[in-house]
Order: sequence, then structure tokens, then C-alpha cells
Amino acid sequence: MLFVSFSFVLLFLPITMAGFFLLSSSRPQASIAFLAIMSFVFFTTSGGNPLLLVVSVIANYTFGNLITGAKKTAATKRWLILALIFNLGILSYYKYANWFIDNLSVILGRHIESLNVILPVGISFFTFTQIAFLVDCYSEKVRETKFVHYLLFVTFFPHLIAGPILHHSEMMPQFARADNKKIVLRNCVIGLLLFVIGAYKKLLFADGISVFVSPVFDSRGEPPTIGEAWSATLAYAFQIYFDFSGYTDMALGISRLFNIKLPLNFDSPYKADSIIDFWRRWHMTLSRFLRDYLYFPLGGNRHGKFRRYANLMITMLLGGLWHGAGWTFVIWGGLHGLYLMINHAQRAIGVSAISSTLWFRLLSRITTFLAVLLAWVFFRASDLASAGRVLSGMIGLHGLTSAAYTKDVQPGLLPLLDANPWIWIAALLAISWLAPNSQELIAFAESLIDRYVEKSKRPVLRATSLYIGCLSMLLSLLLFIITISVVRDAESPFIYFNF
Repeated sequence: MLFVSFSFVLLFLPITMAGFFLLSSSRPQASIAFLAIMSFVFFTTSGGNPLLLVVSVIANYTFGNLITGAKKTAATKRWLILALIFNLGILSYYKYANWFIDNLSVILGRHIESLNVILPVGISFFTFTQIAFLVDCYSEKVRETKFVHYLLFVTFFPHLIAGPILHHSEMMPQFARADNKKIVLRNCVIGLLLFVIGAYKKLLFADGISVFVSPVFDSRGEPPTIGEAWSATLAYAFQIYFDFSGYTDMALGISRLFNIKLPLNFDSPYKADSIIDFWRRWHMTLSRFLRDYLYFPLGGNRHGKFRRYANLMITMLLGGLWHGAGWTFVIWGGLHGLYLMINHAQRAIGVSAISSTLWFRLLSRITTFLAVLLAWVFFRASDLASAGRVLSGMIGLHGLTSAAYTKDVQPGLLPLLDANPWIWIAALLAISWLAPNSQELIAFAESLIDRYVEKSKRPVLRATSLYIGCLSMLLSLLLFIITISVVRDAESPFIYFNF
């Protein structure tokens, strides 16, 4: 079940909201249990493995109580280590078993039958969320004694499949607030606005430009020309950004309907003027996790420059592997590790006085974007050979003809724009570099709502107008989904469902 499907918008979400708020005022624990059950329904209908999730939740809840149930001793640390082995073991089996066997076959020079393990939806996200919980338990930052609360913390459907990666303290205390037991009209307006922004990012921008990606990256025919290679790589850069940030906007918007604020996960990453800045803006909750639970435990920058750079590289290599089992992901992580090492070395040396000038900042942004673009080639490519084909095309080894149209592109929502990838690229580059991001738009909308509420002296009229605003946004989204469903034959899943 996708956020942008009729079954979600017209059935699942209204039923879940109605059941939760009807129970909240009189039976708050029942409302928590109801929301957790509905989250399981969402997970199952989205292609998830409910048995694996149940086993993972029960095991980690037990480990959490064993870790927090006694004073910090050697035995407590052993429980934490055992819990980490359990989580990383399950993640490694489902995510890396096939890849390990394939590489072992190459090393030994003989075929070893693959296990054909299917990657469960959302396993990377709910595993990392629970690892963070266990480490926080060991650090005495959090404790959860109620199983139903822990169940909801892990399974809350907006973040379950593709994040953000949460800390327990960021979400669960919000469910205990008194104002969380009723529908808050202001949150509904903001939540629906975020949801609509995210849906348009996904359905219009990400899916619209995606038609130029697969014909180049997945082709086994003639290598791409320089125009085809660059247009496909740029198209993927914008596809993955608007796809994943669109999902996150929808997740944050849906949570606001339940009066829950999830952490920000994107902050205009293509506006970054350095790789350090990029990772403070891109997939921010994953960056935080890698920093707090991997980079810092490895020693961070506390043991000299060599260890610092080594820790950066190890962190990013493992961050690459977290995204997928393949050498392309290892290289993607390694490139970002190398970028970060160079960036930190530059800062250690010092930057000249021109760093504050507009031209220097613009050059830094372009350089950072090109570095990220190079890494995206490996992230998108199905294998090293495919990455090599695209990279060789980008440096002009297969012709210099600029591609105005990719012959294998399937017609999409806007046939006129589907004829030319560069129109899409120019438009989305302008949006990602110049336009306010969704959080800035929401901040502006909230200020307008607050001023309207303060000036309005008729509560009934004020509430009615806000309800009309909610319905208008919802109807515009439904009309857009109808248009998409007429033009396209199948639903387009989110990219990060694969990770």
C-alpha cells in the first residue's frame, strides 16, 4: 500500500485516524494498541514480512528490558552485544547472504547455489531504529516497560518502511500529551499540506523525470553518448531526491495528523557548498545514526588525524553497504568517505578570504553537486559494468551527440516534457537550488494560520474555513492521483523501499 494510492487516502488513513481518536479520550492504551495493529496492517499490505517484524520487536523489547533491568555491569554489556549480534545477524542474512555467496563463488572459481533470500521491506529502517533504542537503553537515556508502547514506537506506519530513523524520546512522549487525544485542526491543515507537497514531489517530479533513467542505466545495448549519459545521471539525481524527500514529507505530514512531529530528514541537500554540509542535509537521521552509533564509537576525531580519516572512511563504507549488497554501494560509500576526508583536510589547512564571496560559494556548490553526481552513478548502476558504461559515456568515449530524446523512453504524464530531459533537468535544478524547501513553506504556512487565528473573531467561521482548506488540498491530491492512474498503467513504488 503506497501513501499515494486510493486505498491509503480513502480507506486506511481515515479509518486509522477515526479509530485512534475515538479511543484516545476514554481508552488511551487501547488507542495505542489500535494504532500499532493498523501499522501492522499497513506493513503487511505494503509487502512486508509481519512474522519477521513480530520476532524482531519481541526480541528487542526483551533485550531492552534485560539491559535496563539491572545496574550497568559486564553482564549488561554482554546483553547489549548479544542484542547487536542478533539484529546485525538478521540484517546480514536477509541483505547480504546472496551477495556473500556470489562473491565466494567468484573467489573459489566454482558455482555455489544461492540461497535466493528475498530482502524484506523496511528491514534496514526498523533494525537501525531498534539498535539505536538498545544503545540508548545501555546509556540509560531511555527505558520502555510497556510492550504496546514499544510496539508502536517501532511499527508506527509513517516511518516504518523508509524512515526517518527515530529515537524513542523523539516520538513516544508526544503520545502521552493531553492535547494528543483529540484532532487538532491546525495540525490537520499543516499535515495535509506536507502530505500534498510530498505527493507532488513523488508523482510529478520524481516519477516524471524517472523515464529518462532506466533506458540508459539498464540498457545492455549501445553505450550512451555524452548527452544521454549526463542527462540520465542528472535525471537520477533529481529522481532519488524528490522521491525520497517526497516520502519523508508525506511521513511527516501523516504524523502531524496524529499530532506527532517526526524529525526533519532533508534540508535542501543540493544547496550544500561542501560534502560535510551535504551530509548535514541529506537523509539527516541516517547521518545522525552513523555519526552517533558508528563514527563516535570508532573514536571519532579523538585519536589523531589518521584515525579520524580512517573512521570517516569506515563509517561511509558501512553506510554504503547499509543501502545495499553490492560493490557499487561500497564504491558509493567509499567515494563519500574520500570526499569527507578531503573536505576535512581542506578545513584543517584553512580557506582563503575569498571563501565568503558569492562566486566562491557558487563554485563550491557546483563542485559539491558534481561530486555527488559522480557517486550517484555507482549508487544507481546495477553492477560495475553498467557504471563503467555510463561513466565512459559521460567523458565522451561513445560520441558527443547531445540526447534530446531517449528512444526507449515510455510516455509519461506530460508527453511534451517527456520528449526532452533537459527541460526537466533545468526545471528541477532551479527548484532544488532556488526554491524554498518544504519545511520553509510549512513555516510560512504556520505563520499565516497563526495570524489568521489571532485576527479572526468568529471561531465558527475560522474553523469552517480551515476545514474547507483541508478538503481542498485533499480533493486536489485525489484529482491528481486520478490523472496519474489514467496516464500510467502501474503504481510506482518509492526508491528507498529497496533498501
